[in-house]
Amino acid sequence: MDKRRVLKLLLASALGTGAAGLLAGCGREPKASFQGVDVTGAEYARDFTLPDASGQQRSLKDFAGKAVVVFFGYTQCPDVCPTSLQELAEVKKLLGADGERLQGIFVTLDPERDKPEMLKAYMESFDPSFVALRGTPEQTAAIAKDFKIFYKKVEGPTPESYTLDHSAGSYVYDPAGRLRVYERYGVGPQVLAADVRLLLAEKA
Repeated sequence: MDKRRVLKLLLASALGTGAAGLLAGCGREPKASFQGVDVTGAEYARDFTLPDASGQQRSLKDFAGKAVVVFFGYTQCPDVCPTSLQELAEVKKLLGADGERLQGIFVTLDPERDKPEMLKAYMESFDPSFVALRGTPEQTAAIAKDFKIFYKKVEGPTPESYTLDHSAGSYVYDPAGRLRVYERYGVGPQVLAADVRLLLAEKA
């Protein structure tokens, strides 16, 4: 076999191997396709430091290894808050064994009325593993600003019967503590469960 033919065969072989390698590389690490809003790399809502209903300071690092869902609301909310927390409890069931790797966090926007014992009982009515956070009014305003949460007091018939208008979406963090998904209110537990499954399946 002459040198020219040998060179042609070697070149063809190299091109074929390279093309196969490129194709394999394209399919090796498919990007996660979330059903919620992908906010990976966002410069806001990166962490929080607030006391829970027992007075213990909490932050994202306390829940490392879990997918964390953070929701803002208040215990006397008539519809949005209980619906969201009930759906989150349903997500935990839908995840099966992986449900233990889901952490629900409720941040009260009404520390004036949401006392610690009330928050404990409220969380237990949905899932005992869910954690409620309660800061001072100043801390609440600061974290709401950082998370881009709108809330406003709406006066009622008496000083104690006010309601709150507030943002109703949820923030979802991966097991490494990175904000990844924003879930709009009302998407349903199946959508949130699907996105949490993707996060739990990712490699660190």
